[in-house]
Amino acid sequence: MKKTRVRLYVCMLLLASFVVFGQKATQSVVRITPEQLKWVDEPDGLGFKTAIVEGDPAKPGIYIIHVKFPPGVMSRPHTHREDRYATVLKGTWWTGAGNEFAPDKTIPLKPGSYMKHPAGVLHFDGAKDEEVILQLVGMGPSETTRLRPQEGLFGHSK
Repeated sequence: MKKTRVRLYVCMLLLASFVVFGQKATQSVVRITPEQLKWVDEPDGLGFKTAIVEGDPAKPGIYIIHVKFPPGVMSRPHTHREDRYATVLKGTWWTGAGNEFAPDKTIPLKPGSYMKHPAGVLHFDGAKDEEVILQLVGMGPSETTRLRPQEGLFGHSK
């Protein structure tokens, strides 16, 4: 009786493994070229644009977006509900932390650089003399809270 149960469990385990490992992928590879991105202007963003690469920042789950700062535009101090992981794709990205909007005290990050914005940490960032493009990754739903909403989210870096 005991041997029969053991054999039955082994057969069930083998059958389950065949089902799991024998399944074929139901999705195909996703490729997106820069020309395929659909850039959207941020209202009152002074030319700041976003493009969704994967997911939806407004919904639960992972999202990947590209953001574009035109020369001379920075975000003012703000926080995000979620951790955000940023990689510089183009230009020099100028980054600062704290509640004072001080573009002259920002730290430059060149293409290929990485920075993490932990959830709830005040920061500001953007471009000075050249266009900047970043890739941001996070877990939605995303939320941005401005330190001083009456000033708007974007300002000039000079």
